[in-house]
Amino acid sequence: MTAIEPMLEQIKRGADEILIESELVERLKSGRPLRIKAGFDPTAPDLHLGHTVLINKLRQFQDLGHEVLFLIGDFTGMIGDPSGKSATRPPLTRDEVIENARSYEQQIFKILDPEKTLVMFNSSWMGEMSAVDLIQLAARQTVARMLERDDFHKRYTDGQAIAIHEFLYPLIQGYDSVAMKADVELGGTDQKFNLLMGRELQKQYGQLPQIVLTMPILEGLDGVQKMSKSLNNYIGVNEPPDEMFGKLMSISDELMWRYFELLSFRPLDEIARFRQEIADGRNPRDVKFLLGEEIVARFHSPQAAKKAQENFVSRFQQGAMPDEMPEKSLQSADGSMQISLVLKEAGLTKSTSDARRMVEQGAVRIDGERVSDPAFVLPSGSSQVIQVGKRRFARVTIT
Repeated sequence: MTAIEPMLEQIKRGADEILIESELVERLKSGRPLRIKAGFDPTAPDLHLGHTVLINKLRQFQDLGHEVLFLIGDFTGMIGDPSGKSATRPPLTRDEVIENARSYEQQIFKILDPEKTLVMFNSSWMGEMSAVDLIQLAARQTVARMLERDDFHKRYTDGQAIAIHEFLYPLIQGYDSVAMKADVELGGTDQKFNLLMGRELQKQYGQLPQIVLTMPILEGLDGVQKMSKSLNNYIGVNEPPDEMFGKLMSISDELMWRYFELLSFRPLDEIARFRQEIADGRNPRDVKFLLGEEIVARFHSPQAAKKAQENFVSRFQQGAMPDEMPEKSLQSADGSMQISLVLKEAGLTKSTSDARRMVEQGAVRIDGERVSDPAFVLPSGSSQVIQVGKRRFARVTIT
């Protein structure tokens, strides 16, 4: 294995696409610190964990010895990013943008190393542009090229309005890369057109074109739609420890692995070991506790994370469980029992088919954690509190 391969493996972790990977390899081989750009429009005062997918990747680049250029789009924030939008976004006022930008600076250093981070504002160069300069920038692209972008194309073919200033957004984002002399730009998969615009403009301005690295969009707590405040499926980085931990514990067992991949700094082989341990019978809740502790500790402290877990367990035991409940001891035939059979044998459901239906409906919890897979098995030697619906409880021991 060459010295570059471990670095490349770290950079590619969780990434959706690298354009162009061979160019990235060549620049890594040069040994010089690369200028890694990511831009955020301060359209809201608080960041959520979906935003931190990019910020985590920036931290990984810092750990590899590169310089992070964290761009706060105080100029573009007044335009409103049209990416993925079906209608023109209302622009923010200057005061709103400035207030949100201050909040971003405070939040990002919970992840990034301040000594290796250069915070920049695109008003620094865009505010100096004359009307002539802006027209000359606009002349570098055609309307036909802009309409190749999926959201613009769809709105155009559907007869929906596209304001002229929206065409300026990708041009300005691309010009930011020229002004910043970026080697690599990170963005979500929905930003690919804008990121490639940076490559194109850098070529036109005689610069080495930036490498584009796209990251997937993190699903929210529902596991379906992207994390968003407007959808109320988000976890804010400034939320109190108990609230943050509780929300993380509410995600499905399947979504947990997605969060481990995109939000955790644990080695991939350790996460693979967690998967195997669960397959061998470990309670998924125990692994989810580790994820919750890591994320809460990052934005608060290890002590706050530990306390949040204790509070979560205490709330569950005191608020969700009755003081007394039936105790059932079930004998397994082969060292484990499928959850559907456990529910039936413990008298919590009338039949295994009824049990499967309750699991699929999300009505079954083991030690407070929802079970969504009817094929889930409990190993021999385990003892858990099983809940079906709001009122049926039993402490079940598998022998």
